[in-house]
Amino acid sequence: MTTPSPQTAIRPTRAEDYPEWYQQVIKASDMAENSPVRGCMVIKPWGFALWENITRIVDARLKAIGVRNAYFPIFIPLNFLEKEAQHVEGFAKECAVVTHHRLEKGADGGLVPAGPLTEPLIVRPTSETIIGDSFSKWVKSYRDLPILINQWGNVVRWEMRTRIFLRTSEFLWHEGHTVHATAEEAMRLTETILDIYVDLAENFLAIPVIAGKKSPAERFPGADETLTIEAMMQDRKALQAGTSHFLGQNFARAQQIKYQDANEQEQFAWTTSWAVSTRLLGGLIMTHGDDDGAILPPRVASSHLVLLPIIRKAADQGRIMEYVESLARALRAVDYHGEPLRVEVDARDSGGARNWDWIKKGIPLRVEIGPRDLANDAVFFARRDRDHRDKTAMGRAEFIAKAGEILDEIQQRLHDRALAFQQAHTRKIDTVEDFYAYFTPRNKERLEIHGGFALAHWCGEPGCEEKIKADLGVTIRCLPFDENRFAPAPGKCIACGRQSPRRVIFAKSY
Repeated sequence: MTTPSPQTAIRPTRAEDYPEWYQQVIKASDMAENSPVRGCMVIKPWGFALWENITRIVDARLKAIGVRNAYFPIFIPLNFLEKEAQHVEGFAKECAVVTHHRLEKGADGGLVPAGPLTEPLIVRPTSETIIGDSFSKWVKSYRDLPILINQWGNVVRWEMRTRIFLRTSEFLWHEGHTVHATAEEAMRLTETILDIYVDLAENFLAIPVIAGKKSPAERFPGADETLTIEAMMQDRKALQAGTSHFLGQNFARAQQIKYQDANEQEQFAWTTSWAVSTRLLGGLIMTHGDDDGAILPPRVASSHLVLLPIIRKAADQGRIMEYVESLARALRAVDYHGEPLRVEVDARDSGGARNWDWIKKGIPLRVEIGPRDLANDAVFFARRDRDHRDKTAMGRAEFIAKAGEILDEIQQRLHDRALAFQQAHTRKIDTVEDFYAYFTPRNKERLEIHGGFALAHWCGEPGCEEKIKADLGVTIRCLPFDENRFAPAPGKCIACGRQSPRRVIFAKSY
């Protein structure tokens, strides 16, 4: 392995060891850390502010279409999961199970479980079954429908291999659950939610995504259809960034969610569920981060800018700080997409380390104010989407007036840069030889690096999908909706050579 460049803040660099680079960016940006509980994380204020901004955006859009928030228990009776066979099979290996309800001192003086439960409780991996139980009590007539419910909370999935934000044993998310009188209405809602997720990813996180539906093998356990958005990270792996599930009548039958229609005939309802999680924070880091740390898109950034007073003489402190506080008040009064600018003031006497702290945190704008700036009634600022040495002088009034415009330029540039990367590493492939070569690392030591997204034909047979997964660790990420962009013309299956109606997206994934 080569020696990292002394100009970079993060060691190792992305090119040297991408997985370790990711972990070091999280540490350097002060977003999160591992907890004493295996596979769990502590989300620190800088990281949690990102999640709060995401939740605020999603919550507002859900409420705008009539979704209301509620809360359901974290514990699920084992028999609830057993009612839906595909569902329990899909989550069985990830379930954390509570079998006792108290602790007692053992013979050696240590604590031991006591009071065994009559029935084990599952710490929720997802809530379809327990929310479905409530729906079965709430729904009696077609007049009760639709029911549109969302909850914000945590879930537990006992992962074997964990990575902060991307895959942890406990994570935060929202999960929506709805009940409808018709399949058409339920499917429309499923599609509407996916549109919300596309908007969140593209216009707020600046992450370009490909929307589509999952193959049967990749669907949510128990769903009739799973719609997804797939993003490309800088190691060219796919990240499933959000999913919306049309559950058909499967959970309604398992949970006995029935209603009387207008003709007084009893019918099973149609249900949906959907979610995004703190995995988005990992996706944001891996999409935009560089070898100096995180880069935060302004629309979701924990803070938009930091003011850094430059005080070299004690005699200058009072007037510089007065200028800085005045500037902070003026900037906080600026409307940025319906919200005030989020402004930090860092007056620590820590020299260059202070500047590097904010570079690593990924704050969009760093603004320096020293005696010369006071004399010129100006500021000196740097953008995180450019080289940290590239700084611009601007008059105070002009900067206040243009701050939002500058942030929007950063937002758009991050999106365009990520989209160009995705397009550069998305390739149509028509031969099995080219396909296998595309997903085979050229450097044996760089096992995380591979081609990217492969647009290849698939005949629809599960066996072909399973063979590719077994051989290469590559899965069908989605059958993309954008037919013009992704060439739906018939061809031959990349695995077996049989006729195929269209191309799908294959990739390695998180």
